[in-house]
Formats: sequence, structure tokens, C-alpha cells
Amino acid sequence: MTAMFEEELRAQLAAAREDLAKAADDGDLDGVQACEGRIAGLLRLAASHGISLPHTPSEERGNS
Repeated sequence: MTAMFEEELRAQLAAAREDLAKAADDGDLDGVQACEGRIAGLLRLAASHGISLPHTPSEERGNS
């Protein structure tokens, strides 16, 4: 089950990063902010379960 959970977190993180890039390209500042929060939340969730996901310090703070 843990492997499936980690896989799902990784997939959601990748999707959130793609959404962030699209929002940034579109100039959608609200979308950017929402995606940044989603990324930070996923990283916190992963860390709380002992799962280390590659990320930048700014992603962890919620400002990619």
C-alpha cells in the first residue's frame, strides 16, 4: 500500500507542476497561486508519511 501511495503522490505532484507551468504561461496568477499551494501541500503530506520527493526549497514554501 505504501508504494501505491507514494506513486500516487508522485503522479499528483507531476500533474500539479504541469498545471503550474500552464497557469504561468497563461498569465493566470490565481491559478499559479493555487498550484503552488497544491504542490506545497503534497510535499507536506509526503513528508508527514516519511516519503521524500524531489523538490526545490521554493516549492516547499509554496512559491515555485
